[in-house]
Amino acid sequence: MSETNQVLKQRRQKADDLAELGVALYSNEFKPSHRISDILPLAGKITAETSPGSHPVKVAGRILALRKFGKASFLHIQDESGKIQIYVQRDSVGVDQYSIFKKFDIGDIVGFSGSLFKTKTDELTINADKITTITKSLRPLPEKFHGLTDVETRYRQRYVDLIVNPEVRDTFRKRVEIIRLVRDFLVNRGFMEVETPMMQPIAGGATAKPFQTHHNALDMDLYLRIAPELYLKRLLVGGFERVFEINRNFRNEGLSTRHNPEFTMLEFYQAYATYHDLMDLTEEMVSWIAAEVTGSMVITYGGQEVDLSPPWKRYTIEEALVEVGGVTAETLADPDKVMALAKEKGIKLQPQAGVGKAKTELFELLVEEKLIDPTFITEYPTEVSPLARRNEENPEVTDRFELFITGREIANAFSELNDPVDQRQRFEKQIAERGDDDEIFPVLDEDYVRALEYGMPPAAGEGIGIDRLVMLLTDSPSIRDVILFPHLRSESK
Repeated sequence: MSETNQVLKQRRQKADDLAELGVALYSNEFKPSHRISDILPLAGKITAETSPGSHPVKVAGRILALRKFGKASFLHIQDESGKIQIYVQRDSVGVDQYSIFKKFDIGDIVGFSGSLFKTKTDELTINADKITTITKSLRPLPEKFHGLTDVETRYRQRYVDLIVNPEVRDTFRKRVEIIRLVRDFLVNRGFMEVETPMMQPIAGGATAKPFQTHHNALDMDLYLRIAPELYLKRLLVGGFERVFEINRNFRNEGLSTRHNPEFTMLEFYQAYATYHDLMDLTEEMVSWIAAEVTGSMVITYGGQEVDLSPPWKRYTIEEALVEVGGVTAETLADPDKVMALAKEKGIKLQPQAGVGKAKTELFELLVEEKLIDPTFITEYPTEVSPLARRNEENPEVTDRFELFITGREIANAFSELNDPVDQRQRFEKQIAERGDDDEIFPVLDEDYVRALEYGMPPAAGEGIGIDRLVMLLTDSPSIRDVILFPHLRSESK
């Protein structure tokens, strides 16, 4: 029998023994009087002269460490808010309760009544006078000094990861705080939070392969949304001038340290604004959130120092190719030389792809990963921006930006295209140029064009990847580190 199976057998035997003694293994009667975090500040009030029993408490938590002696034991328990030491004496709790206590294991959830005192080492401790079994743990926690070290096991058994790794719990508390701060920032600036469909008859608003399902009653195919964009802009048509949504998107694509098929996006839209306005807003929002969460606008990510203090760098895509990527301005001015450089760098383009697509691919290859401090990249080619407004001075590019920090795209935004004729032509061109790319869904959203025909005010919109923002502000190397239950291959494969 393996060591693991032996431990499981021993634990089940202890559970059976407790049950025979009439102990409820999964009780729901114990009511704590305090969270542990409420008790810890009382440490300054407890001295050697403190009268026994003068600070009564009732706490519940999971046993993390246990040292059993003959007639007395010490243990540490943890609830959501913190950790505290418990002292259990046979003479204080009685022979019967102490015999039950001796069958407890690390991982069990238990309740203790007692009073506060300090040990000789000045550690705040609860002197227990009553013990309650709340939940018997049938599986052992990872060893204290080795922990849960296998990365895939940590992701797959996140519940154990959260028990034994306080830094993981801290990451997800920060995630919740970051989302709250995003919401507060936008609401305080007059934005209204809305909800739009997660299942859509047409997968639009981005270029990605969707997840497909079928609605039986309506007898129609539906798609988990790849973006909420086209529905949010319908709300601009309807008269809501500042809207945002924080919710899931779904893309039927591969897994990586930056990609999960199900991820969280913030999208927001503001009427009578341009992409320049959103650059200013994004600078203000992200730097403020960083200061609130980390206490500073200078953070460390992957060992690199990143300064989020405004103002941030701003390059056009061509300026970035020259200044950062080392491409000459002469090359960028000649479409044939751009296409030749892309081929030389091993970039594979569809036959119908133009110079705008080639410049974008060269940027991703030569520049993107070098943008460590926050940098806005503007003037993306119209060819790769089907929903963005054309620049009035140069129709070959759009009024669009992407934000890069630590070599990763964090945000994508543009002044919105609100000309229904131009939008229809762009949709038709996008469909015609699909080529062999199965990830571009070739359906023209007639209802969205119809909405534009009613008139959408000039506006700017932006999407920010919440998961990537959390990664940045918690120094997490993988998107799986900031998603509670990331997608993984089946355990059987």
